[in-house]
This record gives sequence, C-alpha cells and structure tokens, in this order.
Amino acid sequence: MLDMQRRLSNSFYALTSLPATAMGFALCIQISALSWLLSTKYHLDIHEIGIVWAAGPLAGILGQLIIGFISDKTWFWGGRRRPFILIGGTLAALSVFLLPRIEVVADLLGVTNLLVIAVIVALTLDLSINISFNPTRSLIADVTPEGQARTRGYTWMQTISGFWGVMAYLIGAFIDNYALISVGVVIVLAFSVLPVFLVAEPRELAPATQEASAPSSTSTDWPQLWKLWAAHAFSWFGVQAMFVYIIAFIQQHVVTAGATFAEAAAQSGHVIAISFAVMNVVGFLLPALVLAPLGARIGRVRTQAGCIGVMALGYLGIALFARTPASLYVLMAVVGIGWAAVVSLPFAIMSEKVDKRRMGFFMGLFNLSVVLPQLATTAVGYVLKDAADKSVLFLICGGCLAVSSVLWLLVKDGTSVPHAKPELAAAH
Repeated sequence: MLDMQRRLSNSFYALTSLPATAMGFALCIQISALSWLLSTKYHLDIHEIGIVWAAGPLAGILGQLIIGFISDKTWFWGGRRRPFILIGGTLAALSVFLLPRIEVVADLLGVTNLLVIAVIVALTLDLSINISFNPTRSLIADVTPEGQARTRGYTWMQTISGFWGVMAYLIGAFIDNYALISVGVVIVLAFSVLPVFLVAEPRELAPATQEASAPSSTSTDWPQLWKLWAAHAFSWFGVQAMFVYIIAFIQQHVVTAGATFAEAAAQSGHVIAISFAVMNVVGFLLPALVLAPLGARIGRVRTQAGCIGVMALGYLGIALFARTPASLYVLMAVVGIGWAAVVSLPFAIMSEKVDKRRMGFFMGLFNLSVVLPQLATTAVGYVLKDAADKSVLFLICGGCLAVSSVLWLLVKDGTSVPHAKPELAAAH
C-alpha cells in the first residue's frame, strides 16, 4: 500500500476517493429521496420542503468549518482526517437508515409535527455528512503534491464518486428509493471505514523542504480566494435550487396529465432518479477523461467558466423545452457538463491558493460558498409557491450560473501567490 501511495498510482487515487464517495452516496440518497418522501409520503408543501432542506446548509456551516479547523490541529487513531471520517461515516449511515422512518422517530419522541422531525432527521444526516466531507477532501490535498497530481486526485474523486452516484440514482429509478436507502447504509459505512486504514497520512502538513520560489504551500492569496468563493457561491445557488425544487417542475410539466396521485408519485420519483443519473453519468466521465487534460491545455479556470456557462444554457433549455421525460433527460446531460466541473475543479484551484498547513480550515471556509447559497435557496420555495409556471425555477438557476461563469473569469489560474502582503499573512 505504501508503494502504491509513493507512486501515486491510479489505484491509490481510487482508494483515496472512496471516503468522499461514501459521503457523496449519502448526499445522492438525500437528493433522490428526501423531497420525494416529504412530498408523496408526508404531504409537505413545497415551501415546507425548502425549510427541511435548509437544515443541511446550517449543519454545513457548523460541521465543515469547525471540523476542518480541528482536524488541522489534532492527531489520534493514527491520523488527522481519519477519526472524523470514521465518526462521520458511521453517523451518516445511521441517519440514512432513519430517512424513511420519520414517523417512527416522531412516535418515539412523542412529537406530532412531522415537519419538526423531518428537520431534525435532515439536520442529523447533514451534520454527519459534513463531519466527514471536509476531512475526505482535505485528505486528498494532504497526500498529493501540488499541480497536476493534485488535480488528478480531485478529478479521480469525482470520477469514482460520480460513478457510485449514478448507481444510487439507478437503484432509485429501477427498484425504488427504499431499496436505495437500504443499499446506501452498507455502502456509506463500508466506504468510510475501510479505506482510511490503508492510506498513510503525513504527520506534518507543511512540506519537509520548501523552495523559495514556491510560496503557495505556506501563503494564502486572500484576494483570489474571495473571487473564487463568489463565483462558486453563484454556482451552488443554481445547483441547490434545482436539487430541492425540481420536483415541483416535474409534477407540473413532465408527469402524465390525469394520473392518479399514486401514479404521479411513482412517475415523479422515477423521473427525478433518471434525471440525476443522467447528470451524474456526464459528471463522473468528464473530470478525469476530459476536464483534467483540458484544464492542463487551456487552464482550469477557463475550463470551469466554460462548463458553468454550458450548464446555464442547459437550464434555459429545460425551462423552455423540457415537457417530456426524454427531453428532460437530454437537457440534464447538458447540465451534467457544469456539474462535472462544480464538484471537481474548484477544490484543486482553491487548494493551491491557501496555506497547506491549514487545509482543513480553508476547506471549511470554502464550504461557506456552498452552504450560504444553499440557505438562500429557501426563498425560491416561496417564489415557486405563488408561481403559476414552475419553469421560473430554471430561469432563476440559469441566471445564477451565467453570473458564476463570468465571475470565474476573474480568478487567476496557476499555483503561485504573486505578492502576499505581510498583513494578510498575519491575518490568516
């Protein structure tokens, strides 16, 4: 195993990707099943579903930032990231098990308001995922050198994670979401626990020798980080709003007219699962096969901006033309081009603009550009509640992605920190 790690072999990249894959699989279960369960089984209104989903970003603010900071400073159970991956993975598996059992939890606690229990269960699941998500991503930065090797680490992460994400959505589509949850409990637990014992974490995060010409490992480029965070925030607003509220669009425009409630519930669940499966097929194929070599040729930032622009066009196409399952699936494949970039390239770009010794802390700060926009998408639920045409969802999402594409062009590519000011160095 150590030889595989020293050689940075493909097997090693695949192995380091499994903990993040476990968290991604849990997230796919949430995306595929949560809104569907809340709408069809527990009969919550669309704005109430948005409230439940808001629990996740709140957990992200607490979990990723605090856990990232702590994991930079601690060492026990033979690792810096390992303990939090083990704990978070175990709790995430338990929380996934509870997703379809909200009414059982309510009975045990003696609470009659299902919305309250749904928020508690969602918050518990997201907090568990966030305990692990930051360390799983930081682990890849810890065990790979800067440059193309680091980019390969994160593109492999998305390739492996995306493949299993597709499997999650296909299980939900062709069996059912309850089978997906049962399989997910096993996968989340296994992929969290087993791999971390096979990867040797470095005791010191700072390089043993540091050349004067490469200050990026010990300096933080704050102006560039702010631009990167702003660009990523607009991306995630558009992505999260789709995840949460696409059920409303599908129920209005895609589900067969005149279907009974049971038929509509089954059809909407099937369409959601297939839609996200298609998106994730593109999402896991592109990073290692296309985005990494394209980024090496034209730059990662330009690649990111271009992919986000294509995603914005995909959203516009859905708003205007997706009126059948087939047309929605085709356009979700277009959306997948942007999704492939969103979940892979920003980590590599960001990780080379910060102090490597505080990678967990900066991964936590980076996550704020995800969770704060996610919180803001709660407002979209109230817009959709009063909107006669739910296509407005994808107009909002597409507009956010278009802004993100422009903002990404303001971020500089490369790994060097041009002139880190003394006061900024002291601030971090």
